[in-house]
Amino acid sequence: MVKTRSQAKMAENADLLALLAEMKKSMEKGQEEMKNQIQSHVESKVGEIKDHVIIKLKLHRENRRCPKREKRDWRGKGRG
Repeated sequence: MVKTRSQAKMAENADLLALLAEMKKSMEKGQEEMKNQIQSHVESKVGEIKDHVIIKLKLHRENRRCPKREKRDWRGKGRG
C-alpha cells in the first residue's frame, strides 16, 4: 500500500506526539524525584534545628537554675 503525503505526515506527527508524551512522563518523574529529595533535605534540616533549639533551651534552664556555677555555651565549653 502506498501512503499519500498526508498519511505520511500524520504518521510522522503521531510519532512526534508519542515522543512528546514520553518526554513529558520522564520530566514529571524527574520533578517528583527532585521534590522528594528537597522534602527529605528540608525535614533533615528541621530536625537539626529542633535538636539545636532543645539543647539551647536545656542550657538556658540549667544556667538559670545554677547562676553561681560556671555557665556553659551550647558546645559545652565554659564561658564567663
